[in-house]
Amino acid sequence: MSHDRRRSISPRGAGMRSIDRRRFLWNWGGGLGGIALAHLLGQSSLLADTSLGPRPEFDGGLHHQARAKRVVQLFMSGGASHIDTFDYKPELITRHGQKFDPGERVELFQSLSPGPFLKSPWSWKQHGQSGHWVSDLLPRIASRVDHLTFLHSMVSKSNVHGPATYMQNTGFVLPGFPSMGSWLSYGLGSMNDSLPTFVVLPNDFAFPPNGPSNWSAGFLPAEHQGTMIRVGRENPIHDLFPPDAARHAIRPGDEESLGVLQKLNREHLERRGGDSMLNARIQSYEMAARLQLSAPEVLDITGESSATRKLYGLDNHITSDFGTRCLVARRLLERDVRFVQIWSGADNGLPRRNWDSHENLEHDHSLMAAEMDGPVAGLLQDLESLGMLDDTIVFWTTEFGRMPCSQGSEGRDHNPHTFTSWLGGGGFKPGISYGKSDAWGYKVVENPIYCYDVHATILHLLGIDHRRLTFRHNGIDRRLTDVHGRVMNEILA
Repeated sequence: MSHDRRRSISPRGAGMRSIDRRRFLWNWGGGLGGIALAHLLGQSSLLADTSLGPRPEFDGGLHHQARAKRVVQLFMSGGASHIDTFDYKPELITRHGQKFDPGERVELFQSLSPGPFLKSPWSWKQHGQSGHWVSDLLPRIASRVDHLTFLHSMVSKSNVHGPATYMQNTGFVLPGFPSMGSWLSYGLGSMNDSLPTFVVLPNDFAFPPNGPSNWSAGFLPAEHQGTMIRVGRENPIHDLFPPDAARHAIRPGDEESLGVLQKLNREHLERRGGDSMLNARIQSYEMAARLQLSAPEVLDITGESSATRKLYGLDNHITSDFGTRCLVARRLLERDVRFVQIWSGADNGLPRRNWDSHENLEHDHSLMAAEMDGPVAGLLQDLESLGMLDDTIVFWTTEFGRMPCSQGSEGRDHNPHTFTSWLGGGGFKPGISYGKSDAWGYKVVENPIYCYDVHATILHLLGIDHRRLTFRHNGIDRRLTDVHGRVMNEILA
C-alpha cells in the first residue's frame, strides 16, 4: 500500500483531533464492516483518498471482465433421474425387462443386486430448433430447450445423499466447506445495500440432507453464509420482526436502543479485532434493520400482474409453492442479489416429497416435476422478457442420477456415475449438449464433468479465475474447486 493511502483523515471543524485511517475504520465498524463503510463513503466521494480502485461489482469482475453478475441455482434434492428427464436412451426401451449386466459389479445404494432394465414411464419428443430430446414429464421446460446448455456427463464422487449434496454445493464431500454462494459473496461482495448477497429459498416443510450447512460459509467469514427466507410464512426471516409480546416497542425507542447497542457492539468489536463471528453477528443485526424495510417490499408479490402470477403457476395449488419461490427469486435478482438458491424436494422420510424415487419412480417424479416444471419455465421466460437472462446464470442440478435398472419393480437406485445438469443465460451457448453417457445412461463415455468444472465455468463468467479465488485456512490456500476444475470453453457463447 502506498504512503499516501495511509495518510490520516482529519474531520472538519476547528479543534477536532485528527485520527488515522485504521482508527477511523475501526471506530465506524471494524474489520469488513469498516471496509463496507469505506465503500459506501467512496460511492459518495467522501473518502479522503478515492484511488483504491473500483469494487468488482462496478468494474465487471474480480480478475477479468465478467459476462454475468448474478446466479440462480435450482437444486433437485434426492437425485433427479437423467434417463427420465433430459437424457434420452432408446436402448432402455429395447432392453426393457432384460437382465442388466454391464460387465462389472454394480455398486448400489439400497439394493443387493441390480434388477432388469427399466424403460422410462414417459414418452420422449424432440423440441425446438436444437431438436433436444425431453421426456413428457417436463413439457414446459421442453419448450425452452433452445435457451439451455445441457451437460449429460456429470459425475459425483458419492452415491450417498449427504456427501453428494455437499459436493455439488461446496466442491467437497465432507462438511465444513463454504458453498458456492458464500464464495461469490466473499469474492465479489454485494451489489446492494439493503438485501443479503446470498439468499436461500428452501422448501417450507423440511430441509434437504445436511440442512442449512449446504449454504454455510464454512471457514470464510460468517457474514458470507446464505440468508434463509421461508417464503409464504408469516415470519419468513427468523426474528426479523418483534414478537407479539413486544408490541409495546415503538420505532423511536427502537432507534435509540439500536444506537446504544451499535455503540456498545463497535466498542466490543474494537477490543476483539479479527473475530469473524462477532463481526458477522453485528453485520447481521444491521442487515436485519435494513431488511425490516426492504424484505416486506421484495416479498410482497401482490403487485405482480395476473399474467405474471399465472406464468409462475400461482393460480394452481400444485405449482403455487415452488412458483412463489421462483417469483420471489426473480424479484431478488431484479434487486441485484448476487446468488439465489431454490430447493425442490426435502429429506422428510415417507411418503416422499423429493426426487429420491426408490419405490415408485413414476409416482414420485410425477409429483416433483408437476411442482417444478412450469415455474422454472416461467422463470426462464420472465428473465428473458425483462432482459435479465443475458447477465443472469440459471443453473439446474441435482446430486446424482439414477440407475437404468429397476429397484423392486417400479423404482430406481442411486447412480453417481452419470447425471444431467443444465445451464442457461449469462454467456452460455444455448441449444447445445455437452458430454455423453453410454447407451443405457449408466456411465459417462465422453467428456466427464465434475462439479469443479461447472463451478470453474460459472466463476469465469462472473469475472473470477477459480484458481485465484482463495482463502488461507489451516495452512492451506483453499478454493471452491479444490485442486481441480477447468473452464469449459466449449459451452461458452
